[in-house]
Amino acid sequence: MNQKSWDGRFSSKTDREVEAFTSSIHTDKRLYAYDIEGSIAHCKMLAKTGVLTEEEASQLVQGLGRIKREIAEEKFIFDDSLEDIHMHVEARLLQQVGKVALKLHTARSRNDQIALDVRMYLKDEVSDIITGLVKFQSVIVTLSRTHQDVILPGYTHLQRAQPVLLAHHFMAYYEMFSRDIERLRGSLLRIDVMPLGSAAIAGTTYPIDREYTAKLLDFRQVSANSIDSVSDRDFIIEFLSVASLCMIHFSRLSEELILWSSFEFGFIEIPDAFATGSSIMPQKKNPDVPELIRGKTGRVFGNLMAILTMMKALPLAYNRDMQEDKGPLFDTVDTLKACIRIYIKMLPQLKINKEVMRQATDRGFLNATDLADYLVVKGMAFRDAHGCAGRTVGYALSKNKEIHELSLDELKSFSTLIAQDVFEFLTPERMIGRRRSAGGTAPENVAAAITRAEEHLGKERSIDA
Repeated sequence: MNQKSWDGRFSSKTDREVEAFTSSIHTDKRLYAYDIEGSIAHCKMLAKTGVLTEEEASQLVQGLGRIKREIAEEKFIFDDSLEDIHMHVEARLLQQVGKVALKLHTARSRNDQIALDVRMYLKDEVSDIITGLVKFQSVIVTLSRTHQDVILPGYTHLQRAQPVLLAHHFMAYYEMFSRDIERLRGSLLRIDVMPLGSAAIAGTTYPIDREYTAKLLDFRQVSANSIDSVSDRDFIIEFLSVASLCMIHFSRLSEELILWSSFEFGFIEIPDAFATGSSIMPQKKNPDVPELIRGKTGRVFGNLMAILTMMKALPLAYNRDMQEDKGPLFDTVDTLKACIRIYIKMLPQLKINKEVMRQATDRGFLNATDLADYLVVKGMAFRDAHGCAGRTVGYALSKNKEIHELSLDELKSFSTLIAQDVFEFLTPERMIGRRRSAGGTAPENVAAAITRAEEHLGKERSIDA
């Protein structure tokens, strides 16, 4: 059993089962690169302020570099008795460079150290997620551009409502993910705060230079309150909240792909590479990828709820409960990134059944509102026109017909304002074309929205480059 960093206070060794129960190394070893990078910056700062000599700092930095390579090459041995990644690095450093390693922890605590590691990790991951979402938006925009002339029923309450362009429908998701990206960028401002130097709770008596450490680690600012620094997990909760919203959008899209690929809809076909069959029913082609993404959404919600519940009654400052933050965080990052990656691959390969979608707009009285609009154009008040159109629908139902299948004489029995031009007025193409209000589904609106999105994404890509 390795010696504990707190052994001076205790007269007996830690129980083996307690070591296993309290160990977090199986989870937080993922943070090793950030932990070592933070320690290197800390050493350089201690040398700058005279707490360490240049020679001591050099030995520590070289030793930390060797340990980082060992872990990366999977030559490093992890042990529950050392609890976490911080203690593993420190213990191995002692073996590497001798007693000077015992000076590494001067002017810091594991409390501010783990806060630093997680913030560094999340800065990188959020940036990667934003990049992935921008790529996914490009897929949406390309799909919209390719299928710009496709018409399908728009739905409310899962009932056919009015015809819309498929591109308009897809571009609604572009807007959703744009908001997700904005929220992620906003969260980065609050993640990008350097806590190191807060120590356990009250700060430190050593003459440290936190601004210098922040500069070395590329942090925008240092934390303002040592108590808050070590006890704050708001930035994790905020990320999990944004990730949950993002997963809602993936889940809604998934649900539509599941419905649209069913025999009842037949609007699309999911590529074979992203579907599975049945072990007993030879005819089945199951939309497993969107179904799994829909299911994983609940998993991400659960991770958010776990951290909210963990934090809701913790007194200041650090409590060991907070060790449980990393599992849900890592799982959410992995889940969200996997969903982004697979959708980037799957969405461009969808087969769009254009004719099936167009034919669906002919059934379900999707032109009832436009009949009312027609009557308004002819001079009738909208409420009266709405009632007239409703009575027309009722009559058509009794005849097992659609509005446009009624004769002119049948239509004129509801209003003498109706003339032969009503039939052209009620075609899906004309109905879509008239919806020119800002944000509407008219072709010129949708084309302009796609162009704006393409220009915006071009700028995004140039910034990343």
